[in-house]
Amino acid sequence: MELWQRLKNAKKPIVLYGMGNGADRILDVLNEMGVEVQGVFASDGFVRHQNFRGFMVCSYQELQQQFGEMMVLVAFGTQRPEVLDNIKKIASEQELYVPDIPVAGDTLFDETFVKEHLPFFKKVFEMLSDDFSKVVYENIIKGKLTGEPRYLYAAESDPEEAWRLLKLQSNEVYLDLGAYTGDTVLDFIKETVDYERIIAVEPDRKNYKKCVENLRDYPRIEIYHGCIDEKQGEQRFLMDGGRKSAVLSEGGVAVSSYTVDEILSGRRVSYIKMDVEGMERKAILGAKESIARYRPKILISAYHRPEDLYDLPLLVDSIAAGGKLYIRHFPYLPAWDTNFYFNFD
Repeated sequence: MELWQRLKNAKKPIVLYGMGNGADRILDVLNEMGVEVQGVFASDGFVRHQNFRGFMVCSYQELQQQFGEMMVLVAFGTQRPEVLDNIKKIASEQELYVPDIPVAGDTLFDETFVKEHLPFFKKVFEMLSDDFSKVVYENIIKGKLTGEPRYLYAAESDPEEAWRLLKLQSNEVYLDLGAYTGDTVLDFIKETVDYERIIAVEPDRKNYKKCVENLRDYPRIEIYHGCIDEKQGEQRFLMDGGRKSAVLSEGGVAVSSYTVDEILSGRRVSYIKMDVEGMERKAILGAKESIARYRPKILISAYHRPEDLYDLPLLVDSIAAGGKLYIRHFPYLPAWDTNFYFNFD
């Protein structure tokens, strides 16, 4: 059953595990649906009986003593093994779900959304180049619809799998969009025998400074402070240094926006990573000339917006047809760290 419908029909008390932006978003959605939440708990190290949205933040044990059986909604994202293990432990004792709230935009991944876009989902499914990608794709969709973590577990693979799919060569020209503190650039360097050039783009000021510092000892690297878009100009950006970092319609701090085609100016690119907090579609549109001309390997985050699961691969395919398409999900709840991979070799 779809999670949101299940919550509307819930007989057990509904409680949130976690506080912060994710819990805020879930509470807002449930309030609009008229679904009551009866408690909030946090991991033991974060419990100070503080107030969150009118709830006293308790421990799991305190709410368990109060309610007995509960419906637990995980209200944050994590890839930390000890936290994932704790979620599994709670799930062995309670009815537990992981709601899928979009990182960008307000569209819910619900049954209506899937039915309306089913032809596009089917088209992407047929494009996938290996059987495991099809297993991943089906389970990600089921996980998002039902909130049941078992589907995400069934979709998991080792992060090292990404390098096998990308098949990096020597003399790669790597474009890292959403470089954060340079961690993904360092991962790339470890996986290559040599590289021709690296270009990194990061909009958050603190992350950009850390990126420059972390990569200062490596040659042939260009680092841009700004957003990636489909056209050159300026964007308003929330400087958060983390998951809340995002392009805004108003407020925030003004930063330059670049297109991939502008940055490259006709230069060769062999591998592009796009993890730009919901701006992936615009990043692709701003890279049309480079993608069509050089047909680079591409890694695209597929979890910021519900439509990313069909729109992004179809868009790339419309620019450069014939690439091999894969999808992988690495251990994370909810379905973050889910990526498409294009390889044109």
